[in-house]
Amino acid sequence: MTTQAQKAELLRSLHVPGDPLIVTNVWDAVTARLVAGVPGVQAIASASHSVSYAHGVPDGEGLSLDEALAVARLIVGAVDLPVTIDFEKAYAKDAAEVEANVGRLIATGAVGLNLEDSIDGASLFPIEVAAERVSAARHAADATGIPLVINARVDALVRGGDWDNMVARANAYLAAGGDCAFVLGLSNEDEVARAVAAIDGRISVIAGATSVPLKRLAELGVSRVSFGPGILGLTLSHLRDATEQLTSRGEYPPELAFEY
Repeated sequence: MTTQAQKAELLRSLHVPGDPLIVTNVWDAVTARLVAGVPGVQAIASASHSVSYAHGVPDGEGLSLDEALAVARLIVGAVDLPVTIDFEKAYAKDAAEVEANVGRLIATGAVGLNLEDSIDGASLFPIEVAAERVSAARHAADATGIPLVINARVDALVRGGDWDNMVARANAYLAAGGDCAFVLGLSNEDEVARAVAAIDGRISVIAGATSVPLKRLAELGVSRVSFGPGILGLTLSHLRDATEQLTSRGEYPPELAFEY
């Protein structure tokens, strides 16, 4: 039987520059089980946007802390693989609450988390405050003995900040106990290469339909790739198309025979 600590160590070991961990984001038990059953899948990651929309609330901590923890527990319980949870801002106003709430997340069985540095859709925590919040998450992990994998999100490039601010934030979060700097807003190969060179540790990115190809992201030295709410969009687009086909009395989509 694999312990929670062993799952955390496994998750950390999968973040390899040049051989990135690919996580197809999920939002409930059935999507977690489906993804976990695909050959080659090594870990499960939630996406807060998808979880929130599946519950009929907006992203940005539209769920309560207790609701978010219940979803985490549901996903962890559905699979045997390591699970990392998109924990937004840890539902916390300060570092002390970050530490307490991350401790509660670890109690669900999760072995990793995303932690945001955005206050809202337009502004960021001061860099010192954001780094302190990463440190608080690490303290929570140390207190439990679970080597939690912290994917510290860096929103500078998508919140009006400049390149130097992004690099400074990424390095500060890694120094504070983050395992990976999750850099949003890297839009082309040159930016990815520059980020890998400038950041003193592993980086992860989010990808979509027009992003740098996965094979190229690997060649550039990225350690993790996720897709955020894009996977929910992919799923919903298939559902919409099937609904149109059935409503128009068209052919039965062969996927109706899919067993899950």
